[in-house]
Amino acid sequence: MIKVKTFGEPLAPFKAQRELHELDERINSFIRENKVTRVVSVSDSTTMEEGSTIGLIRVLVYED
Repeated sequence: MIKVKTFGEPLAPFKAQRELHELDERINSFIRENKVTRVVSVSDSTTMEEGSTIGLIRVLVYED
């Protein structure tokens, strides 16, 4: 069965690199804890407010 999991992360100025590493770790932990054996897709999209990027949404599509 194909499943979708969404992760969100707010972005602060000058801290984006650290926040991206934290998001990567959250997703890797999810994959390990849920024993995901096949990832179908991972995609990123930004959230914006008044023309500034304020967050990141990462979508993980995986097979259960």
